[in-house]
Amino acid sequence: MATLASNFLTLADWAKRQDPDGTTADVVDLLSQSNQMLEDMLWTEGNQTDGHRTTVRTGLPTGTWRMLYQGITQSKSTTAQITDKCGMLEGMSTIDKALADLNGNTNQFRLQEDAAFYEGLSQQMQEAILYSNSLNTPAQIMGFTPRYSSLTGAASGGNIIDMDGVGSTNTSIWLIGWGPNSCFGMFPKGSKAGLQHEDLGVETVYDAANNPYRAYRSHFRWDAGICVRDWRYIVRIANIDVTLLNGGSAANLIAALIAACHMVPTATSMMSPHQTATRPAGVLGATRWAIYANRTISAALDRQAQSRDNMLLRYDQWDGRPVTTFRGVPIRTVDKLLNTEARVT
Repeated sequence: MATLASNFLTLADWAKRQDPDGTTADVVDLLSQSNQMLEDMLWTEGNQTDGHRTTVRTGLPTGTWRMLYQGITQSKSTTAQITDKCGMLEGMSTIDKALADLNGNTNQFRLQEDAAFYEGLSQQMQEAILYSNSLNTPAQIMGFTPRYSSLTGAASGGNIIDMDGVGSTNTSIWLIGWGPNSCFGMFPKGSKAGLQHEDLGVETVYDAANNPYRAYRSHFRWDAGICVRDWRYIVRIANIDVTLLNGGSAANLIAALIAACHMVPTATSMMSPHQTATRPAGVLGATRWAIYANRTISAALDRQAQSRDNMLLRYDQWDGRPVTTFRGVPIRTVDKLLNTEARVT
């Protein structure tokens, strides 16, 4: 019975979703979140059925300073291939037909439950993009945090800014340049982008004792991953101790953002995901920039934006809404960014 109540809608659940007049109630979703990174990401079809393979240059040829009648040393460039994998995030809604048909508002009752799946799977995808580690859990994708998890040992460690937080009360700010040759979301070759919903209608399903009954079923599937083709276009400002943000020992977030903007290859030509103009196409192509932080950090930056001496952090209008920007790059809210990150060493 515990499994039934946890995984399937029951009569008790049905009763909690009815208004006094017997109609299906409008559910106020107290668990909804703002994860604006999903809105900003570029999505590209991978060049493989399970992901995307990138060829990167790892070495440059060299010339020879020579004298007359002296030969030239032969040299060449070197390359390597990196493969980013997609994962399959799926959900299945099964509602006993008799339960869904109780009040005559079958479609509304099912739609209400489907909306919860949309929100739940979106939150799972955002969490995976940030924190999943396919080396530890092969069914999942490789998120940003495992790629930028050490100050030493990997080249990406050079794009981690240490804000000296200790313990496990830390969070991070991410500066990301989305682009076809820098970083993008991907879906498998030959598949569809985004969260797919299939209404399977009424099917015969079976209980734990293998006895059949009729149920409405909906299937949800999201095949996706992230491809980091050039690690230099991502900066993690890590080890920000959130317990110190309101005191004299608060991390200097403005100085960290300045440093981050000058660590990426196109620091002087940044643009936001909402700007329609693009910079001149070059070897690296157009890049769309955004800064991602949770509400704790966003509030701290808003307080610092009130200073008249601050010329880089300010309020702007994006899509008719007030947004805090840094050097014209919007600061976007991601609720899935934790305040309980361990120290990056």
